[in-house]
Amino acid sequence: MTLSSSFIILRDLRFHARHGVAPQETAVGADFIVSLRLGYDVSRAMLTDDVAHTLSYADAYEVVRREMAQPSRLVEHVAGRIASALQAAFPALTSIDIVLTKVNPPMGADCLGAGVEAHWEIKN
Repeated sequence: MTLSSSFIILRDLRFHARHGVAPQETAVGADFIVSLRLGYDVSRAMLTDDVAHTLSYADAYEVVRREMAQPSRLVEHVAGRIASALQAAFPALTSIDIVLTKVNPPMGADCLGAGVEAHWEIKN
């Protein structure tokens, strides 16, 4: 049996951040949810049971936390910054999927959120 692909996932990370176009959004902030799917070869960790052979969830969270703390106007910009920071922190990544959602966006709609979903393939 051969492992064809593997991913590290972090689902529904919650943040209060100051991203937005309107002055109130940057002054007061809003709630955001970030989910990640990180392409990463975990085959060695499956055999060794050694944390040194995988990607630390806590370290990935810290990268996202730092980027979410920096205000931006657009969630697209935030997602791009998160992807760049993750790639720099974890050069062995093969792909990055991010879903970044602003909860209860100020647009007059009754919805759970609005945001961006993006996928990057990384050529190592």
